[in-house]
Amino acid sequence: ILFLNSKQMTHTYNLTGMTCISCEAKVKSSLLMVENVTNVEVSKDKNSATITMDKRIALDKLQMALGGVASKYQIAANNHNEVAEQTKSWLETYKPILLIFFYITLVTGLVQVTKHHFDAMQWMQHFMAGFFLVFSFFKMLNLNGFSESYKMYDVVAKKIPAWGYIYAFTELGLGIAYLVNFNPLITNTITLIVMSISIIGVLQSVLNKKKIQCACLGAVFNLPMSTVTIIEDALMIAMSGLMILSMI
Repeated sequence: ILFLNSKQMTHTYNLTGMTCISCEAKVKSSLLMVENVTNVEVSKDKNSATITMDKRIALDKLQMALGGVASKYQIAANNHNEVAEQTKSWLETYKPILLIFFYITLVTGLVQVTKHHFDAMQWMQHFMAGFFLVFSFFKMLNLNGFSESYKMYDVVAKKIPAWGYIYAFTELGLGIAYLVNFNPLITNTITLIVMSISIIGVLQSVLNKKKIQCACLGAVFNLPMSTVTIIEDALMIAMSGLMILSMI
């Protein structure tokens, strides 16, 4: 499994319930036992805990280390900056994929602007062409790296390692097929099948909270597997399904 590395960070939390030096020692010891916590400073006078960690840790996990919700020690976010930091962290992590979706949406939208009316089916066709061409491009930059990452979670690649290589070229082929409008029924059917199989492994990894690298952009960007990956695959499934229905 490819564990994701991040810069060390320090956060200060509100922590109530400490009444003596022994309480401070107990709380500090408990929080230091949490995985990825490297340093803890607590103060009963300030009702605070300053925690240094290798990666962001969910608040409920810190509370569980203190004995759960029924514990006399209650830890809470320092609300004036916690939400902003979480948002900033999320945006920084997924910036590459968000920018890709923005540019594809912008370009395909501008194509429709040049026409007399907005054609939703044609927009989806162009969007999917851009999606598969761009994503296959990043996979091709390090095909071996993509294949190794992909077989960590994909249900087919786990059993047939060569599928990682085939999948990258399948995306390229689908991108070209959408671009030249090659037999829309066949193209969309292949997309629906391939992406439906792909999302199975993604769902399993996210639901099981596995800390692995998402291979959607190959091995170029170190993106974590998350609901963003699910949305990405689900979007392709929904679009191909809608286009098939429009042809029936």
